[in-house]
Amino acid sequence: MAHLVLRTKIILRNKFVAAKNAAIGAAAVGLLRATRHFDAVKTGDFFAKITRTVGPWWPEHRVAHANLVAAFPEKSPEQIEDILKGVWDNLGRIGAEFAHLDHIWHYDDATPDENTVEFGPGTQERFAELKNDGQGALIFASHLGNWELPALAAAAHGLDSAVLFRRPNIAAADRAIQSIRAVNMGEMIANTHDAPVRIAGMLQRGLHIGMLVDQHFGRGVDVMFFGRKVKANPLLARLVRRVDCPIHGVRVVRLPDRRFRVDLTERIEPAHDASGDVDIQGTMQRVTSVIEGWVREHPEQWLWLHRRWR
Repeated sequence: MAHLVLRTKIILRNKFVAAKNAAIGAAAVGLLRATRHFDAVKTGDFFAKITRTVGPWWPEHRVAHANLVAAFPEKSPEQIEDILKGVWDNLGRIGAEFAHLDHIWHYDDATPDENTVEFGPGTQERFAELKNDGQGALIFASHLGNWELPALAAAAHGLDSAVLFRRPNIAAADRAIQSIRAVNMGEMIANTHDAPVRIAGMLQRGLHIGMLVDQHFGRGVDVMFFGRKVKANPLLARLVRRVDCPIHGVRVVRLPDRRFRVDLTERIEPAHDASGDVDIQGTMQRVTSVIEGWVREHPEQWLWLHRRWR
């Protein structure tokens, strides 16, 4: 009898979770579709106002506050609060912009006043070099500014590219998100067990692989970030050990006039150990140090809401 009761509870719980996920997925799909009917800039302003208002009531706000105090002990409480407002503002705008990914990117030398993006010093030349050097490359990014847009930059410059991503747990939301991303982001690679093998093959064929590398990874290597130890996903370094290819970092930062600036770093040399092999930990430290520099420049545009330090 007890076994039957337990089994019934499990079945009911699974049905409840499935129903809840279906409802969340339907809401996400509906919100994405509805947002596309409105102006991207005005919707971004509206979403940012909402997140600035409700964000401080969420538990993630306390996580972000603690992270900022630890990372910037020299900043006053008022400065910390100003950064947090920017974090919530940026997150709201990303939500609105995501629904418009297929047309938010505009760059044309002939119409500079209409462009929504501009390029940092040397960035266009580096994109051209990547396009014409005949080899693949690893391009890392972080949750800074609008982190969906670097993939658009690759496509806009004619790079054969692919993006590594983690699927949402809710199937309906996953399908809606992928249908938007698939428009002009190159091939999408789900972060599954066979992803490293697939990526290595793509690199050997000359593709440019983008990946976000600034979140906690429990099985990662130890690196220093803002003076504290964190776990970094070693995938990028392991790939470059397997396939000799360039490493670059890319960011898309938000500008005050509702535009964006794209910055592509110079080639970042991997670290090597005494035997000459790529040093996994040392290479990920170099990558993490670049990201720390980006975050120090624009702390209000980085996603402080997750538990990077554990």
